[in-house]
This record gives sequence, C-alpha cells and structure tokens, in this order.
Amino acid sequence: MSVGRFSTRYKVQHIKSAGRDAVADTAPVEATVKAILSEVKARGDAAVRKYSIEYDKADVGAVEVSLADREQAVANLDPQTRADTEFAIARVREFAHAQLGTILSLEAETLPGLHLGHRVIPIERIGAYVPGGRYPILSAPIMTIVPAKVAGCDEVIACLPPGAHPAMIAVCHLSGVDRLFRIGGAQAIAAMAYGTESVPPVNKIVGPGNAYVNEAKRQVFGPVGIDQLAGPSEIFVVADRTADAEVIATDLLAQAEHDVRTRVGLITTDLTLANQTLAAVERQLETLPTANVAGVAWRDYGEIVFCESEEAMIAYSDYIAAEHLQVHTADARATAAKLRNYGSLFIGELASVVYSDKCCGTNHTLPTMGAARYTGGLWVGSYVKICTHQWLERSAVKAVAPPAIRQSAMEGMEGHRRAAALRMQHARHALAD
Repeated sequence: MSVGRFSTRYKVQHIKSAGRDAVADTAPVEATVKAILSEVKARGDAAVRKYSIEYDKADVGAVEVSLADREQAVANLDPQTRADTEFAIARVREFAHAQLGTILSLEAETLPGLHLGHRVIPIERIGAYVPGGRYPILSAPIMTIVPAKVAGCDEVIACLPPGAHPAMIAVCHLSGVDRLFRIGGAQAIAAMAYGTESVPPVNKIVGPGNAYVNEAKRQVFGPVGIDQLAGPSEIFVVADRTADAEVIATDLLAQAEHDVRTRVGLITTDLTLANQTLAAVERQLETLPTANVAGVAWRDYGEIVFCESEEAMIAYSDYIAAEHLQVHTADARATAAKLRNYGSLFIGELASVVYSDKCCGTNHTLPTMGAARYTGGLWVGSYVKICTHQWLERSAVKAVAPPAIRQSAMEGMEGHRRAAALRMQHARHALAD
C-alpha cells in the first residue's frame, strides 16, 4: 500500500483500478494479539498449548521437534525435492557469503591519536517464524535460517505451525536450524520473544506470517528486534511497447495465487500493451487451477496504469514502491538504473519473481506496503550488528576535550564537563612528565 499522494505533474490513467485497499482491509487483531502475548509471557508453555489447541486445533504434546524426527523427515523427503531444496540452499548460502564479504570491520585514525572503528558482530540467538499458509512454501525456512547461519549467529531456532507439511520440517533441518518447535501464530512470536519452559528467548525475530503474526511482531518489538512488518505480497511490472502481454499476465497471476490479498499491477507507457495484458489475465484465469485465489486478488487488488512518458512511469513505480518489481523494457538495465523504490528488482523478461521466490539466491522476504521507500529486504546483514568503538591517545584528548568541555558547559551538563576536563588534566600531566 502506498503512502502519500502521487505527484499531479505526471499524467497517468488507470485502465484497471484496485477495488479494495489492502491496508484498510486488515483485520482488527490488535486486542486479540495483546491478550495472547500477555498470557504466554505469564504462563509459558501452558498458554502456548492452550492457543495451539484453540487456533491450530492441535495438541502436539512436546512442542520441540526432536533431532530423530527431523532426520526422519529428511529421510522421507522425495529425492528430487531434496535435491532441489539443496540447490536452493546452496544458492542462498553462496549469495549470503558474497554479501557478508562486503560488510567489513573498520579502524580509522581520524585525528592524530583518535582511533574510531566498528566491529561486525553476529546476533547471538535468532528466532525464525516459518509460515504454514495455503501452500508448503519450502523456500521459506531457507530464506530465514541459511543467512543466519552464514552470518555466524550462535543459535537459530524456528517455529512452524503444528499442521505444517512434514517437508517443512525436513527443509528447516537441511537449512541448519539448531532447534525447531511446533508452534504457530502469535503464540509462536510470544514464545520466542519472552521465552517459555521449552522455548528460549531470542534476540531478533525474522520471517513473514499472517496478520496475527505481523501484529505480534509489532507489539514485541523493542526488547526484541524484528526484521520488518510484512503485509500481503506485491508484484508490479514496468513495461514499454516491447513487452509481451502474455508473459506479464503469467507473472502477475503467479504472484496473485499467494493470497486473495496479493497486490499486482502493470505500469506501462503503451496503451495497447495495457489492454492486451488486461485481456490476457482474464483469459489465463479461465484455465489457472488456483484461480479461486488469484482471480480474487486480481479483481480486488489488480491494477493496470498507463503513463504518458517514461518519466511518469518511473515516478509512479517509485510511488508504489512494490515488493517485487519486474522491468520489461527495450533497455531493461537502463530503466532499472532509474528506479529507486522496490524490495527486489527483476531486470529483463528472463528474470521472473518465481526464481527469487524459490531458488536463485536472493532473499524473498521483502518490504511491502510502501516500506521499500526506506528499507530493503532480509539479507545476511540483518543478522549482524555494526557496533562502533573508540580509543584515544593523549594527543587526541588535547584535540577532543576542549570542544567537549565548552559544549557541556553551554548545555549546563556539569557532569559531562567534569568528565572531559578530568581527562584533559590527566593528559596534560602525562605529557608534562
């Protein structure tokens, strides 16, 4: 969902408008989640069990999945599914290692004797929420667990709903999870945030979920870190007259089958392409097995926007700030270089969102609802802290202390002034000696 207004200096025309507002349609879950968090915090495992029975219709007994059960789940995995899973894990791991290589520790002497720097420190314990959802999305635990292991986090725990497909347990294990729990919904977020008799408290929670999971992450944020607040999935395509309407329609519906609240759209400078894509979507829905989901998303949240210029198309795309943004233009790389607000960018017709969703290596946990204006998606850097440090030689104290003393005095902070002045005095005595 976009925030603010689109500039009136650009002329755009909606060939198809969304029928509903994805944010306004969010269920009012705040009070329910608040009660769940409070009870889990107070009663631990007993509350988790209560809510699992109430919401998941499951009484699993011991909530932790044993190592033996995890290994059995891997053994039961179809060989081709296992091979494809390991391919995806390798791609995500390789890209995460490459990204981590760009995050460097730093030491700099910015004045003689003034040494400033930072360290890259892995977060100690990560909690990954693995959604159950409409489909067993095998890539979901890969995206949250593998980068944490690459980052060097001491421990990664994961929670997945009790009714999740058994293959999800196998993929969590193959991804390197340290401990795995059969807990879903807001109660899983509460258990990881506060800890229970069975679940250790974590330092940061990552991973997407439904509205209750999202609201729970919002409410526990502060003492516990979170990756982001994820809304319904989104895909937009920016395209010119060289684009293929059938390809665009296929990609829009591929994402629309995620959920009935998925937001999908085309932004184009070609009116003919706009109308062809509208027709192609309706035609493809007639034979799409998941049309009961994708068709509703298209009806309620689908958009096709015609722009009179490339400049307007770029501006409207940046206004939308889509989670997934595909570029289908004559010079896709040149167009891509002009875009700035997106979760992940797919440059050229061959780069489909489905590859990132499943196995190419970039993370599919991305900002939605306009958050791409200020943040990117989940990545290996989400699992480390960049923490600064400083140390001073006496020569640096002579340079730094006087302005610190004067500023503290002007602000009326006498304790600060004394702390700076004391070190200045010690430095002078030492230099005199």
